[in-house]
Amino acid sequence: MRLAFMGTPDFAVPSLAELIAAGHEIVAVYSQPPRPRGRGQQLTPSPVQAFAEAMGLPVFTPDSMKSAEAIATFQSLDLDAACVVAYGQILKAEVLEAPRLGCFNLHGSLLPRWRGAAPIQRAIMAGDQQTGVQIMRMSLGLDEGPILLSEVMDIHADDTAASLSGRMAVTGASLWPRALAAIERGGVTETEQVGEPTYAKKITSAEARIDWTRPAAEVDAHIRGLSPFPGAWFEVGGPDGPVRIKALLSQVAASEGHAAGQVIDGALTVGCGQGAVRLLRVQRPGKAAQEASDLLRGFPIAPGTVLS
Repeated sequence: MRLAFMGTPDFAVPSLAELIAAGHEIVAVYSQPPRPRGRGQQLTPSPVQAFAEAMGLPVFTPDSMKSAEAIATFQSLDLDAACVVAYGQILKAEVLEAPRLGCFNLHGSLLPRWRGAAPIQRAIMAGDQQTGVQIMRMSLGLDEGPILLSEVMDIHADDTAASLSGRMAVTGASLWPRALAAIERGGVTETEQVGEPTYAKKITSAEARIDWTRPAAEVDAHIRGLSPFPGAWFEVGGPDGPVRIKALLSQVAASEGHAAGQVIDGALTVGCGQGAVRLLRVQRPGKAAQEASDLLRGFPIAPGTVLS
């Protein structure tokens, strides 16, 4: 099939690789424009752009797919279909209707649960036991289109957003060849979404702050769901004022009788509203992520300290 691929982050790269391996003609790859990254704030292409260029594919990075120029270019491609994975831009009706067979999206949840920008993070943060990947026909509504293919996946007790996203990216990519073959021959069943929708709104920095008054299981899910980005965080007093530290991995620990936010021992176990969590991996500002034990050697946090 003659395809356009639209995606931006690492999560989308396996899907593009799968479509290439399946022998489809990728006539255009769309991705978000290069963004400033790193200490030098140099313009850096997205993972999808970097991979597509390495594969010799033509790449388009319009600031907005709503512009008349971008829409006209897309319409001129004479596409059979467009495959969209975490592209990050809203597509107007003129774009959705341009390919002969339509535009299709790989979404990282079991719709209508967790429509929106952060479905993987929200599923872990909410304590969901299962999630999944689905290919849907795109419509003008936010993740409201009918479902073509689904794969249910378990969320493990130690999953972070990164580990779960990695598994989902590979599983989701494997759905594309089957979905496109069924679409092309007209043999696909499109199932309307059923149930009350929930929305996976974008994570804010303020929301990422750890609330130690919550039960330990919820604090642990909060930490894992935001790891590694944007990273759940807390503050602790330092010689020059409060220091913001990200918690990237944790586990629930049995402990009672300690104040919420109080460091219980020398292993960075912290009291919660109910129970406690042991922080396993952390990150200081401007530093690489490290094991909690390594942090404590260079930045002691004494038992009895209350984290905020």
